[in-house]
Amino acid sequence: MVEKITCNDVIEYNKLFLLAPPFLLERVAKKNSNLVAKFKSTIQSYIVNLTDDEKNKLNVVLSCEVCDLQEILYETYLKTNIKQYKILSNPNHREFIELNLDELKKLI
Repeated sequence: MVEKITCNDVIEYNKLFLLAPPFLLERVAKKNSNLVAKFKSTIQSYIVNLTDDEKNKLNVVLSCEVCDLQEILYETYLKTNIKQYKILSNPNHREFIELNLDELKKLI
């Protein structure tokens, strides 16, 4: 059972973080866009098909403090140089992450 999320866990899900190009992610993060609400049906269909291990990891993420998640995202950026991680680790985008995690909690 996973108790905390690591940089390697984030890297395992690179494809999710790379769905939006950096310039677009930066724009929606600055606007505090509710992406979960916009893609609700897609997310719901994805959640239904999660394995027990994936559900566990998702629950760990949802129970983490955003500042802790942002530290992990920054560490992942340093390892991978993927701009999306740098954008999400920016403290100015904390509200964006909180909003979307809260919306995700409602779906589960």
